Amino acid sequence: MIRNSFSVVIIFLLSFSLLNCNSKPKPITVIGKGEGELSIIAWPGYIERGLTDPKFDWVTDFEKESGCKVIVRSASTSDEMVALMNEGGYDLITASGDSSLRLIESGKVREINIDLLPNWKLVDQRLQNAPWHTIDGHHFGVPFQWGPNLLLYNTKVFKTPPSSWGILFEEQLFPDGKSNRNRIQAFDGPIYIADAALYLKSVKPELGINDPYELDDKQYTVVIDLLKRQRQLIPKYWHDTLVQVEDFKEGRLVASSSWPFQVNILLRDKEPVGSTIPVEGATGWADSTMMHRNAKNINCAYKWLDHSISLKLQGDLAAWYGSIPSVPDSCKNNPLLGESGCDDNGFLNFNKISFWKTPIENCAGGRKCVPYKKWSEDFISIIGSK
Repeated sequence: MIRNSFSVVIIFLLSFSLLNCNSKPKPITVIGKGEGELSIIAWPGYIERGLTDPKFDWVTDFEKESGCKVIVRSASTSDEMVALMNEGGYDLITASGDSSLRLIESGKVREINIDLLPNWKLVDQRLQNAPWHTIDGHHFGVPFQWGPNLLLYNTKVFKTPPSSWGILFEEQLFPDGKSNRNRIQAFDGPIYIADAALYLKSVKPELGINDPYELDDKQYTVVIDLLKRQRQLIPKYWHDTLVQVEDFKEGRLVASSSWPFQVNILLRDKEPVGSTIPVEGATGWADSTMMHRNAKNINCAYKWLDHSISLKLQGDLAAWYGSIPSVPDSCKNNPLLGESGCDDNGFLNFNKISFWKTPIENCAGGRKCVPYKKWSEDFISIIGSK
Protein backbone atom coordinates (compact mmCIF):
# COMPACT_ATOMS: atom_id res chain seq x y z
CA MET A 1 0.00 0.00 0.00
CA ILE A 2 1.87 3.02 -1.20
CA ARG A 3 1.16 6.49 -2.53
CA ASN A 4 3.46 6.28 -5.46
CA SER A 5 5.56 3.57 -7.11
CA PHE A 6 8.21 2.93 -9.70
CA SER A 7 6.16 -0.05 -10.97
CA VAL A 8 3.87 2.08 -13.12
CA VAL A 9 5.37 4.97 -15.06
CA ILE A 10 2.86 7.38 -16.48
CA ILE A 11 4.24 9.50 -19.30
CA PHE A 12 2.35 12.72 -19.32
CA LEU A 13 2.60 16.30 -20.49
CA LEU A 14 2.04 19.15 -18.07
CA SER A 15 1.95 22.81 -19.05
CA PHE A 16 0.72 25.10 -16.32
CA SER A 17 -0.42 27.97 -18.48
CA LEU A 18 -3.94 29.30 -18.12
CA LEU A 19 -6.42 26.45 -18.01
CA ASN A 20 -9.07 26.57 -20.68
CA CYS A 21 -12.03 25.81 -18.45
CA ASN A 22 -14.48 26.17 -21.35
CA SER A 23 -13.25 22.82 -22.69
CA LYS A 24 -14.18 21.11 -19.45
CA PRO A 25 -17.64 19.85 -18.40
CA LYS A 26 -19.43 22.66 -16.61
CA PRO A 27 -20.33 22.01 -12.97
CA ILE A 28 -23.95 21.30 -12.12
CA THR A 29 -26.04 23.96 -10.37
CA VAL A 30 -28.55 21.77 -8.53
CA ILE A 31 -28.16 18.40 -6.82
CA GLY A 32 -30.90 16.03 -7.88
CA LYS A 33 -32.05 12.65 -6.63
CA GLY A 34 -29.25 10.17 -6.05
CA GLU A 35 -28.66 7.58 -8.75
CA GLY A 36 -28.45 4.77 -6.19
CA GLU A 37 -24.73 4.03 -6.53
CA LEU A 38 -21.33 5.66 -6.15
CA SER A 39 -17.89 4.32 -7.09
CA ILE A 40 -14.77 5.72 -5.42
CA ILE A 41 -11.06 5.10 -5.95
CA ALA A 42 -9.43 5.56 -2.55
CA TRP A 43 -6.32 4.94 -0.52
CA PRO A 44 -6.63 1.85 1.71
CA GLY A 45 -8.17 2.80 5.04
CA TYR A 46 -9.74 6.02 3.78
CA ILE A 47 -13.33 4.79 3.42
CA GLU A 48 -14.39 2.54 6.28
CA ARG A 49 -17.75 0.90 6.88
CA GLY A 50 -16.93 -0.71 10.24
CA LEU A 51 -15.70 -4.05 8.94
CA THR A 52 -12.24 -3.71 10.51
CA ASP A 53 -13.44 -1.92 13.64
CA PRO A 54 -17.14 -1.11 14.22
CA LYS A 55 -16.21 2.24 15.79
CA PHE A 56 -14.95 3.47 12.44
CA ASP A 57 -17.84 3.62 9.98
CA TRP A 58 -18.66 6.64 7.85
CA VAL A 59 -20.35 4.76 5.01
CA THR A 60 -23.38 2.95 6.46
CA ASP A 61 -25.31 6.03 7.60
CA PHE A 62 -24.46 7.86 4.38
CA GLU A 63 -25.91 5.00 2.32
CA LYS A 64 -29.10 5.02 4.39
CA GLU A 65 -29.58 8.77 4.18
CA SER A 66 -28.60 9.26 0.54
CA GLY A 67 -29.75 6.01 -1.03
CA CYS A 68 -26.33 5.80 -2.70
CA LYS A 69 -24.53 2.47 -2.32
CA VAL A 70 -20.79 3.09 -1.98
CA ILE A 71 -18.43 0.87 -3.96
CA VAL A 72 -14.74 1.34 -3.17
CA ARG A 73 -11.77 0.43 -5.33
CA SER A 74 -8.58 0.61 -3.27
CA ALA A 75 -5.49 1.83 -5.09
CA SER A 76 -1.95 1.44 -3.78
CA THR A 77 -0.16 4.16 -5.73
CA SER A 78 -0.74 7.58 -7.22
CA ASP A 79 0.25 6.21 -10.61
CA GLU A 80 -2.31 3.41 -10.25
CA MET A 81 -4.96 6.00 -9.46
CA VAL A 82 -4.11 7.98 -12.57
CA ALA A 83 -4.27 4.80 -14.65
CA LEU A 84 -7.69 3.86 -13.23
CA MET A 85 -9.05 7.33 -13.92
CA ASN A 86 -7.74 7.08 -17.47
CA GLU A 87 -9.65 3.81 -17.87
CA GLY A 88 -12.85 5.43 -16.59
CA GLY A 89 -15.88 3.94 -14.94
CA TYR A 90 -15.39 5.66 -11.56
CA ASP A 91 -17.09 8.67 -10.03
CA LEU A 92 -14.63 9.95 -7.41
CA ILE A 93 -10.99 9.63 -6.41
CA THR A 94 -9.02 10.64 -3.31
CA ALA A 95 -6.02 12.08 -5.14
CA SER A 96 -2.75 13.20 -3.60
CA GLY A 97 -0.93 16.31 -4.76
CA ASP A 98 1.48 14.37 -6.95
CA SER A 99 -1.42 13.14 -9.11
CA SER A 100 -4.18 15.76 -8.81
CA LEU A 101 -2.60 18.24 -11.23
CA ARG A 102 -1.99 15.47 -13.72
CA LEU A 103 -5.70 14.64 -13.62
CA ILE A 104 -6.69 18.28 -14.04
CA GLU A 105 -4.33 18.95 -16.93
CA SER A 106 -5.33 15.76 -18.75
CA GLY A 107 -9.00 16.70 -18.45
CA LYS A 108 -9.95 13.58 -16.49
CA VAL A 109 -11.68 15.46 -13.68
CA ARG A 110 -14.45 18.04 -13.73
CA GLU A 111 -14.87 21.35 -11.99
CA ILE A 112 -16.81 21.22 -8.73
CA ASN A 113 -19.45 23.74 -7.72
CA ILE A 114 -18.50 24.38 -4.10
CA ASP A 115 -21.71 26.40 -3.63
CA LEU A 116 -23.53 23.06 -3.54
CA LEU A 117 -21.52 21.92 -0.52
CA PRO A 118 -22.94 23.34 2.74
CA ASN A 119 -19.95 22.01 4.68
CA TRP A 120 -17.45 23.87 2.49
CA LYS A 121 -17.45 26.78 4.94
CA LEU A 122 -15.91 24.41 7.52
CA VAL A 123 -12.85 23.63 5.40
CA ASP A 124 -9.48 24.95 6.55
CA GLN A 125 -8.88 28.23 4.70
CA ARG A 126 -5.29 27.18 4.03
CA LEU A 127 -6.68 24.35 1.91
CA GLN A 128 -9.72 25.89 0.23
CA ASN A 129 -7.71 27.34 -2.66
CA ALA A 130 -4.69 25.06 -2.49
CA PRO A 131 -2.79 24.95 -5.80
CA TRP A 132 -2.97 21.15 -6.09
CA HIS A 133 -6.73 21.24 -6.71
CA THR A 134 -7.49 24.86 -7.69
CA ILE A 135 -6.60 26.48 -11.02
CA ASP A 136 -7.38 30.13 -11.73
CA GLY A 137 -10.09 30.12 -9.07
CA HIS A 138 -11.75 26.97 -10.39
CA HIS A 139 -12.07 24.10 -7.91
CA PHE A 140 -11.43 20.56 -9.13
CA GLY A 141 -11.21 18.90 -5.74
CA VAL A 142 -12.51 18.98 -2.18
CA PRO A 143 -9.82 18.82 0.53
CA PHE A 144 -10.03 15.52 2.41
CA GLN A 145 -7.07 14.83 4.75
CA TRP A 146 -3.41 15.76 4.95
CA GLY A 147 -0.33 14.65 6.80
CA PRO A 148 3.47 14.52 6.95
CA ASN A 149 5.90 11.85 5.89
CA LEU A 150 7.36 11.05 9.29
CA LEU A 151 10.64 9.65 10.55
CA LEU A 152 9.68 6.43 12.32
CA TYR A 153 12.22 5.01 14.79
CA ASN A 154 12.69 2.29 17.39
CA THR A 155 12.70 3.81 20.88
CA LYS A 156 14.92 1.05 22.25
CA VAL A 157 17.67 2.18 19.87
CA PHE A 158 16.90 5.91 19.99
CA LYS A 159 16.25 6.98 23.58
CA THR A 160 15.68 10.51 22.27
CA PRO A 161 14.09 11.28 18.88
CA PRO A 162 16.56 11.54 15.95
CA SER A 163 17.00 15.17 14.97
CA SER A 164 17.87 14.77 11.29
CA TRP A 165 16.89 12.79 8.20
CA GLY A 166 20.62 12.21 7.86
CA ILE A 167 20.25 8.89 9.71
CA LEU A 168 18.59 7.57 6.55
CA PHE A 169 20.94 9.18 4.02
CA GLU A 170 24.42 8.98 5.52
CA GLU A 171 26.21 5.86 6.78
CA GLN A 172 26.72 6.17 10.52
CA LEU A 173 26.60 4.39 13.85
CA PHE A 174 23.31 4.41 15.70
CA PRO A 175 23.17 5.00 19.48
CA ASP A 176 23.39 1.24 20.11
CA GLY A 177 26.85 1.23 18.52
CA LYS A 178 25.72 -0.62 15.40
CA SER A 179 25.79 0.71 11.84
CA ASN A 180 22.61 1.87 10.16
CA ARG A 181 23.47 -0.30 7.13
CA ASN A 182 20.63 -2.76 6.38
CA ARG A 183 18.59 -1.41 9.29
CA ILE A 184 16.81 1.46 7.54
CA GLN A 185 14.19 1.89 4.85
CA ALA A 186 13.05 4.54 2.39
CA PHE A 187 9.83 5.11 0.46
CA ASP A 188 9.85 3.47 -2.94
CA GLY A 189 8.22 6.10 -5.15
CA PRO A 190 9.90 8.61 -7.48
CA ILE A 191 8.43 11.40 -5.37
CA TYR A 192 10.87 10.31 -2.63
CA ILE A 193 13.54 12.19 -4.59
CA ALA A 194 12.00 15.29 -2.99
CA ASP A 195 12.84 13.94 0.49
CA ALA A 196 16.50 13.79 -0.46
CA ALA A 197 16.26 17.28 -1.95
CA LEU A 198 14.67 18.61 1.24
CA TYR A 199 17.51 17.16 3.30
CA LEU A 200 20.15 18.69 1.02
CA LYS A 201 18.34 22.02 1.04
CA SER A 202 19.24 22.21 4.71
CA VAL A 203 22.69 20.60 4.90
CA LYS A 204 24.03 22.00 1.61
CA PRO A 205 22.53 25.50 1.29
CA GLU A 206 25.14 26.34 -1.36
CA LEU A 207 23.07 24.23 -3.80
CA GLY A 208 20.39 26.90 -3.70
CA ILE A 209 17.48 24.47 -3.45
CA ASN A 210 14.34 26.45 -2.66
CA ASP A 211 11.58 24.00 -3.57
CA PRO A 212 12.38 20.24 -3.35
CA TYR A 213 10.07 19.61 -6.33
CA GLU A 214 11.80 22.19 -8.53
CA LEU A 215 15.36 21.05 -9.19
CA ASP A 216 17.59 22.27 -11.99
CA ASP A 217 20.07 19.90 -13.60
CA LYS A 218 22.91 20.71 -11.21
CA GLN A 219 20.79 20.36 -8.08
CA TYR A 220 19.15 17.23 -9.39
CA THR A 221 22.49 15.54 -10.07
CA VAL A 222 23.62 16.05 -6.46
CA VAL A 223 20.30 14.74 -5.14
CA ILE A 224 20.50 11.62 -7.31
CA ASP A 225 24.07 10.99 -6.18
CA LEU A 226 22.89 11.06 -2.55
CA LEU A 227 20.14 8.55 -3.33
CA LYS A 228 22.62 6.27 -5.05
CA ARG A 229 24.77 6.24 -1.92
CA GLN A 230 21.72 5.68 0.23
CA ARG A 231 20.82 2.64 -1.91
CA GLN A 232 23.87 0.83 -0.55
CA LEU A 233 22.51 1.18 2.99
CA ILE A 234 18.96 0.01 2.34
CA PRO A 235 17.99 -3.67 2.17
CA LYS A 236 14.63 -2.85 0.57
CA TYR A 237 12.28 0.04 -0.05
CA TRP A 238 8.91 -0.09 1.63
CA HIS A 239 6.00 -0.57 -0.69
CA ASP A 240 3.30 -1.86 1.64
CA THR A 241 2.25 -0.23 4.89
CA LEU A 242 1.46 -3.49 6.65
CA VAL A 243 4.72 -5.09 5.56
CA GLN A 244 6.58 -2.14 7.03
CA VAL A 245 4.65 -2.62 10.27
CA GLU A 246 5.76 -6.26 10.41
CA ASP A 247 9.37 -5.31 9.64
CA PHE A 248 9.40 -3.05 12.68
CA LYS A 249 7.65 -5.59 14.88
CA GLU A 250 10.20 -8.24 13.96
CA GLY A 251 13.11 -5.90 14.66
CA ARG A 252 14.56 -5.94 11.15
CA LEU A 253 14.27 -2.17 10.92
CA VAL A 254 14.97 0.58 13.41
CA ALA A 255 14.41 3.74 11.32
CA SER A 256 12.50 4.66 8.18
CA SER A 257 10.37 7.23 6.47
CA SER A 258 6.75 6.38 7.18
CA TRP A 259 3.16 7.63 7.46
CA PRO A 260 1.04 8.31 10.53
CA PHE A 261 -1.03 5.24 9.55
CA GLN A 262 1.81 2.82 10.31
CA VAL A 263 2.80 4.75 13.41
CA ASN A 264 -0.78 4.48 14.73
CA ILE A 265 -0.88 0.73 14.17
CA LEU A 266 2.45 0.15 15.89
CA LEU A 267 1.52 2.32 18.87
CA ARG A 268 -1.87 0.60 19.22
CA ASP A 269 0.01 -2.70 19.33
CA LYS A 270 2.30 -1.26 22.02
CA GLU A 271 5.45 -1.58 19.92
CA PRO A 272 8.53 0.45 20.99
CA VAL A 273 8.35 3.13 18.32
CA GLY A 274 8.21 6.87 18.06
CA SER A 275 7.92 9.35 15.22
CA THR A 276 9.19 12.84 14.57
CA ILE A 277 9.62 15.59 12.00
CA PRO A 278 13.37 16.35 11.92
CA VAL A 279 14.92 19.80 11.81
CA GLU A 280 14.92 19.82 8.00
CA GLY A 281 11.12 19.58 7.92
CA ALA A 282 9.25 16.93 5.95
CA THR A 283 7.50 16.24 2.72
CA GLY A 284 3.83 15.41 3.00
CA TRP A 285 0.56 14.77 1.23
CA ALA A 286 -2.68 16.68 1.00
CA ASP A 287 -5.44 14.63 -0.58
CA SER A 288 -8.46 15.99 -2.43
CA THR A 289 -11.60 14.18 -3.52
CA MET A 290 -12.02 14.76 -7.26
CA MET A 291 -14.82 13.86 -9.66
CA HIS A 292 -14.28 12.03 -12.95
CA ARG A 293 -15.13 14.05 -16.01
CA ASN A 294 -17.58 11.33 -17.14
CA ALA A 295 -18.97 10.42 -13.72
CA LYS A 296 -22.27 8.57 -14.10
CA ASN A 297 -23.48 9.20 -10.57
CA ILE A 298 -22.98 12.95 -10.24
CA ASN A 299 -25.76 13.54 -7.71
CA CYS A 300 -24.50 10.80 -5.41
CA ALA A 301 -20.99 12.13 -5.90
CA TYR A 302 -21.99 15.61 -4.72
CA LYS A 303 -23.78 14.12 -1.71
CA TRP A 304 -20.57 12.27 -0.80
CA LEU A 305 -18.39 15.33 -1.36
CA ASP A 306 -20.36 17.24 1.25
CA HIS A 307 -20.43 14.22 3.56
CA SER A 308 -16.65 13.87 3.19
CA ILE A 309 -16.08 17.23 4.90
CA SER A 310 -18.61 16.71 7.69
CA LEU A 311 -17.38 17.09 11.26
CA LYS A 312 -17.85 13.48 12.36
CA LEU A 313 -16.33 11.84 9.29
CA GLN A 314 -13.33 14.14 9.35
CA GLY A 315 -12.64 13.55 13.05
CA ASP A 316 -13.23 9.79 12.92
CA LEU A 317 -10.97 9.39 9.89
CA ALA A 318 -8.22 11.40 11.56
CA ALA A 319 -8.43 9.11 14.60
CA TRP A 320 -8.33 6.00 12.42
CA TYR A 321 -5.65 6.99 9.93
CA GLY A 322 -3.49 9.31 12.00
CA SER A 323 -3.98 12.05 9.44
CA ILE A 324 -5.01 15.69 9.81
CA PRO A 325 -8.58 16.66 8.89
CA SER A 326 -9.31 19.36 6.36
CA VAL A 327 -11.99 20.59 8.77
CA PRO A 328 -10.21 21.96 11.88
CA ASP A 329 -13.34 21.98 14.06
CA SER A 330 -13.57 18.21 13.70
CA CYS A 331 -10.59 17.97 16.05
CA LYS A 332 -12.79 19.12 18.92
CA ASN A 333 -15.06 16.94 21.03
CA ASN A 334 -14.45 13.75 19.07
CA PRO A 335 -14.34 10.79 21.47
CA LEU A 336 -12.17 8.76 19.11
CA LEU A 337 -9.53 11.50 19.01
CA GLY A 338 -9.64 12.06 22.76
CA GLU A 339 -8.81 15.20 24.71
CA SER A 340 -5.70 16.00 22.67
CA GLY A 341 -7.76 16.28 19.51
CA CYS A 342 -5.54 16.44 16.42
CA ASP A 343 -2.43 17.60 18.29
CA ASP A 344 -1.03 14.06 18.44
CA ASN A 345 -1.39 13.80 14.66
CA GLY A 346 0.66 16.94 14.08
CA PHE A 347 -2.01 19.54 13.40
CA LEU A 348 0.46 22.37 14.06
CA ASN A 349 3.02 21.04 11.56
CA PHE A 350 1.41 22.53 8.43
CA ASN A 351 4.19 25.06 7.84
CA LYS A 352 6.88 22.41 8.28
CA ILE A 353 5.59 20.35 5.36
CA SER A 354 6.55 20.58 1.69
CA PHE A 355 3.43 19.07 0.18
CA TRP A 356 3.70 16.67 -2.75
CA LYS A 357 3.32 18.14 -6.20
CA THR A 358 4.22 16.93 -9.65
CA PRO A 359 7.69 18.12 -10.80
CA ILE A 360 7.44 19.97 -14.10
CA GLU A 361 9.96 21.36 -16.57
CA ASN A 362 8.79 24.98 -16.52
CA CYS A 363 9.18 25.89 -12.87
CA ALA A 364 9.16 29.11 -10.86
CA GLY A 365 11.10 32.15 -12.01
CA GLY A 366 11.30 31.00 -15.62
CA ARG A 367 13.76 28.25 -14.67
CA LYS A 368 14.08 24.91 -16.39
CA CYS A 369 13.72 22.01 -13.98
CA VAL A 370 13.86 18.23 -14.22
CA PRO A 371 10.34 16.87 -14.91
CA TYR A 372 8.59 13.91 -13.29
CA LYS A 373 9.25 11.58 -16.22
CA LYS A 374 13.00 11.86 -15.56
CA TRP A 375 12.42 11.38 -11.82
CA SER A 376 10.59 8.12 -12.57
CA GLU A 377 13.27 6.80 -14.90
CA ASP A 378 16.13 7.57 -12.52
CA PHE A 379 14.39 6.21 -9.45
CA ILE A 380 13.77 2.89 -11.17
CA SER A 381 17.46 2.78 -12.04
CA ILE A 382 18.52 3.51 -8.45
CA ILE A 383 16.31 0.84 -6.93
CA GLY A 384 17.59 -1.78 -9.35
CA SER A 385 21.24 -0.87 -8.90
CA LYS A 386 22.06 -2.92 -5.79
